[in-house]
Amino acid sequence: MNRRDFLRLSTLAGLTITMEGFRGYLSHSDAALNNELAVAQGSSVEKITRAAIDTLGGMKRFVSKGDIVVVKPNMAWDRTPEYAANTNPEVVATVVKMCFEAGAKKVKVFDRTVNDPRRCYVQSGIADAAKAAGAEVLHIDHRRFKDVDTKGAHLKTWPIYVDVLEADKVINIPVAKHHGLAKLTMAMKNWMGVMGGSRGAIHQKLDECIAELAVFINPTLTVLDAVRILTANGPQGGNLADVKKIDTVVVGTDQVAVDSYGATLFGMKGSDLGYVRIAHQMGKGNMDLSKMNIKRLKV
Repeated sequence: MNRRDFLRLSTLAGLTITMEGFRGYLSHSDAALNNELAVAQGSSVEKITRAAIDTLGGMKRFVSKGDIVVVKPNMAWDRTPEYAANTNPEVVATVVKMCFEAGAKKVKVFDRTVNDPRRCYVQSGIADAAKAAGAEVLHIDHRRFKDVDTKGAHLKTWPIYVDVLEADKVINIPVAKHHGLAKLTMAMKNWMGVMGGSRGAIHQKLDECIAELAVFINPTLTVLDAVRILTANGPQGGNLADVKKIDTVVVGTDQVAVDSYGATLFGMKGSDLGYVRIAHQMGKGNMDLSKMNIKRLKV
């Protein structure tokens, strides 16, 4: 039984989706890949994105012919790309193109935005770029959230967007930026964009809830956009003085390791971030970069 069939049967039976039921379906990485990170730098966004993914074996290692793929960027804010509040649209478009080149049947792109989604989708540049690459760009339909039982001590049961649960493969494409509460927001925190309900309720135990959500949603691949990073006044930004252009993309299958590396772009360590530390302690991933095979590329 594949993931989509499992979900349909569970929904028809009126069951709450459990972490045990979906952990195997949501995990696509192997042990060797979990120890690898690719970090590409260069002036061409498409070239560095392709180079980083190709270094880990290429998109065909992650996406198979006929797959339905969810590509999850951060497009939460009514900001244009130069403000680094949302994922770089060229990174998103390149990943979409690579999914189709690998044989994907359909690629879906969406986010539950904070500002007006009609403006966020357009202002971010992501909607037009993803559509031009062939993706199906969708606005969130609040009827499509389903309760999942994460078995977490703090998050527990929470509505998650069903398209993520149904997808054959899920690719997370966050932007690296400052965050007033979490210090930084990158891969793991980007999953708040697939949560329903009142997301502000998790802010009391934000680090714990981010880690517990990441235990449940284990992406096929994480592509961290650090073409421009927002160094202060995140997550929304709005001042170009807070933006630093470093022309970097980080790719890996271990989102804890990706976030740990991302922290170094801000002069921090992964252990400085509560959710990274907790996820590491939970066995979700590895924040110790000394144990990672980091492949650095100049493109």
